[in-house]
Amino acid sequence: MENQLAKSTEERTFQYQDSLPSLPVPSLEESLKKYLESVKPFANEEEYKNTEAIVQKFQNGIGEKLQQKLLQRAKGRRNWLEEWWLNVAYLDVRIPSQLNVNFGGPASHIEHYWPPKEGTQLERGSISLWHNLNYWQLLRKEKLAVEKVGNTPLDMNQFRMLFSTCKIPGITRDSIINYFRTESEGHSPSHLAVLCRGRVFVFDVMHEGYLMTAPEIQRQLTYIQKKCHSEPNGPGVAALTTEERTRWAKAREYLISLNPENLTILEKIQSSLLVFCLDDDSPHVTPEDYSQVCAKILNGDPTVRWGDKSYNLIAFSNGVFGSNCDHAPFDAMVLVKVCYYVDENILENEGRWKGSEKVRDIPVPEELVFTVDEKVLNDINQAKAQYFKQVSDLQLVVYAFTSFGKKLTKEKQLHPDTFIQLALQLAYYRLHGRPGCCYETAMTRLFYHGRTETVRPCTVEAVNWCQSMQNPSTSLLERKHMMLEAFAKHNKMMKDCSTGKGFDRHLLGLSLIAKEEGLPVPELFTDPLFSRSGGGGNFVLSTSLVGYLRVQGVMVPMVHNGYGFFYHIRDDRL
Repeated sequence: MENQLAKSTEERTFQYQDSLPSLPVPSLEESLKKYLESVKPFANEEEYKNTEAIVQKFQNGIGEKLQQKLLQRAKGRRNWLEEWWLNVAYLDVRIPSQLNVNFGGPASHIEHYWPPKEGTQLERGSISLWHNLNYWQLLRKEKLAVEKVGNTPLDMNQFRMLFSTCKIPGITRDSIINYFRTESEGHSPSHLAVLCRGRVFVFDVMHEGYLMTAPEIQRQLTYIQKKCHSEPNGPGVAALTTEERTRWAKAREYLISLNPENLTILEKIQSSLLVFCLDDDSPHVTPEDYSQVCAKILNGDPTVRWGDKSYNLIAFSNGVFGSNCDHAPFDAMVLVKVCYYVDENILENEGRWKGSEKVRDIPVPEELVFTVDEKVLNDINQAKAQYFKQVSDLQLVVYAFTSFGKKLTKEKQLHPDTFIQLALQLAYYRLHGRPGCCYETAMTRLFYHGRTETVRPCTVEAVNWCQSMQNPSTSLLERKHMMLEAFAKHNKMMKDCSTGKGFDRHLLGLSLIAKEEGLPVPELFTDPLFSRSGGGGNFVLSTSLVGYLRVQGVMVPMVHNGYGFFYHIRDDRL
């Protein structure tokens, strides 16, 4: 626990933001060389020669001009990619984002003090909320420890986006609105939104200047649940957030035109600390099999999730928990941190509330009642229909591999993440008989407002090793030699990508400069090998390490015929 909290009063959560280095622009020659290497596994000799010529032409021609313009852009910004990435990867995307863009994951409380048990939803929910609210207070006071690699601080900006943040749909581009402020910056919203059976409630978590206790929160949740269970269901306006983005934007505009009070309600949900979802489902879960609970978190009841919210905390009827988050404002590592903090505290307190049982006289929650008409109800039904149609096309399994974990891979001096990535390459090769273009997330938080870079694990070295494993005449010694070469290559790529020397975001930047200048799309990006090797968001394997803690998470695959592969690594299991 201690290392998550600031070591001393001197070091504040956001204190190094001004001194972080700017995101560098890599060398054009280096990026193109790396790109050429990455397409090799997907080309025959003739195709490769053709792409080589295209790359050469690009490097000596338009590429150099675009590089100069990109360097110009970078001069005036501490992060030349930030705004572009937010727009291209998230805000311009028109497909429904709740299922396609959001990430989610189950809480691991079931592995210690909170196994599934009916009748525990509200008591446990209030304790979980209380720990989450403590985390919010640590952030507001800037008492959360700065994350570091060795002694080098990482960018902490994404932590500002965890609470009181929401995406707003737009006709052509969405926007993000963030209401969070630290104590030194001023007022920050302190109300929670609770979704239950198609209805929306809010209550303030501060009372007379102090945070509510878990029993006080439980009283509020009990009031809401009793009301919802004894009265008809609400219209489920939240389901509109699952819709295609432009459709949702239009439905939202119509909703506001019906009654200005609807806008006030939307703003209360948008600015809420988080959305607490009281879900009637009781998904099956064991420490070895999280499949059903993960499915329900990712694609459960759309009337009790606000898809655009940065943080939906889901409480199932059997006292099992999870979260579902919009991916636009932050990457999963932020959620991993808060989930770990909550889980550690629940573990330390043996799953119980150990504070005062006294409940102060607190105003009851307020229900937010939307004004709806036939058109809105029809929009809601349409949203649910498209959502469930998409859901039916998704298969999801979350199993624990318990034969060994990182303790063994480290004993063999093999990096555990690389170990899994190469195993994945071999699995794909065995299953499909060909290399699988693959995306792995690298973190670029060493730089100001850095987020991610693409590592491409399907290297020539990895494919050579996969082929050796499939070839019965290859000796064990040769296989080992090839495996170690594949390991070394992957480790170097990960290091390069984390230190601003990746090439995917660089190529994206060059293509966007061309677009902004009104130039034709350079041939590099229309070459079939560009998309076949994964470029332009076409990776068949979309993968990410969720860390080395008990926290896990999932996302849908990047492409229709692909796999989403998300994993966390422990000492004794994967």
